[in-house]
Amino acid sequence: MGLFDDFSRFLENRLEEFLRNNPHLELEALLEQLRQQEEDTLKLIADLQLQEKRSQEDILSTAQEIQRWHIRVQKAKNGGRQDLAAAAQDREAALLREGNQLWGHMQGLKERIAQSQELLHKIQVRRQEVKTKAAEAQTARAKAQTQQRIETGGWWNQASTSSSSFDDLEEKFRRWETEDELEQMKRNLGK
Repeated sequence: MGLFDDFSRFLENRLEEFLRNNPHLELEALLEQLRQQEEDTLKLIADLQLQEKRSQEDILSTAQEIQRWHIRVQKAKNGGRQDLAAAAQDREAALLREGNQLWGHMQGLKERIAQSQELLHKIQVRRQEVKTKAAEAQTARAKAQTQQRIETGGWWNQASTSSSSFDDLEEKFRRWETEDELEQMKRNLGK
């Protein structure tokens, strides 16, 4: 296990170093993580809302049972059957306790839904902040690359226009190779 832990730590360090050297990819990774958290939170909210609906149905069913047994208590008392009235009152009391428990459970679900919705809002705000930051980083990177081309171009500017298409191709390949390396590191970490 020690060798595996060392190797895993080494890969994590390499990935962190790679992301530090390519901050735009770090932002993209963070965006992906936030997207996944948002998706998970939406699923949780949907599940909790389904549980809440079932809980409401259970409460309604229990309330109808309470009402039915309450009528039976009255009917037994009016009919002079105290033995049945007492048993019916016990059943009604048990159903009332069950109803109270169901109500408490439903209230807990409502609180969890509210907390999950608040978390979802925070994730969405954070995701928007990171998107904005990623767009700013992309713009800054493009400006820096343009400025570097202008500064280092000098005498090269007189070359044919086809060289600019080669620069674009070079940039596309660099970006693709960088993303490929990141994906490879992620796969290696996942093993």
